[in-house]
Amino acid sequence: MSWQPSNDPVLGDPMTCDALDLIIVPRTRDLGDGFAVRRALPHGKRQMVGPFIFFDHFGPVQFMAGKGMDVRPHPHIGLATVTYLFDGSIMHRDSEGNIQEIQPGAMNLMTAGRGIAHSERTPDVQRRDGQKMLGLQSWIALPAGSEEIAPSFQHYAAEALPTVRENGFTARIIAGNGFGVKSPVSMVSPWFYTEVTAQAATSVPLDPDHEERAIYLVDGEVEVANERFEGPRHIWWNFVSSSKERIEQAKQDWKTGRFAAVPHEHEFIPLPE
Repeated sequence: MSWQPSNDPVLGDPMTCDALDLIIVPRTRDLGDGFAVRRALPHGKRQMVGPFIFFDHFGPVQFMAGKGMDVRPHPHIGLATVTYLFDGSIMHRDSEGNIQEIQPGAMNLMTAGRGIAHSERTPDVQRRDGQKMLGLQSWIALPAGSEEIAPSFQHYAAEALPTVRENGFTARIIAGNGFGVKSPVSMVSPWFYTEVTAQAATSVPLDPDHEERAIYLVDGEVEVANERFEGPRHIWWNFVSSSKERIEQAKQDWKTGRFAAVPHEHEFIPLPE
């Protein structure tokens, strides 16, 4: 496998961007085996944007024939994960029995709630032939009253998500409401997630309905001319909760095997020391 890093962002003068609260430069994190990600959240100056508590950009990375990604079973609580690909495929398996090949443009929302374990691996065909991968993974902290809901998984193919085409730009509404349309994805709290592809010199209006908003630039350049979250969240490894005690319980649950197993998986990621 080879890692092909994208260019570091070039920032303008933050003093001229008085509409912006903060400009975050993602940090590179090596996850092992040469696989690196650019991590935007959590950040030292901003842990969350709305309910978004974790945001990773992976790729572009080229897996050679016979190689692939192997994220062994690991647990989550108190959050929902969104995996969104621009290139490549990932096979998702979880302890609820869901098996789904994730492909570019599809929405994949795994709600951990009181606890779920899952694995992410390169599908067999792509492992045999090799593939390029580029995508985003984000974690959404659940509202305090929903942290212990039943775990679930939703998948919507790219063609099932509404797309808005305006002069010079296209917007795919991955979750929530945007540009006058609504995603079919069911959510326990109001947030939105939209992929926008714009031509040069195009102005894209931003919906004013959310108190906190963020733009993540995957490629190109952008010039920029807030629902509050009810209390802080604690994050440790793959666990998010409003309660430190709940995270300690989740650590013991994973360590002692009390999380449900992922079918057809025979290994797992141990609890970090």
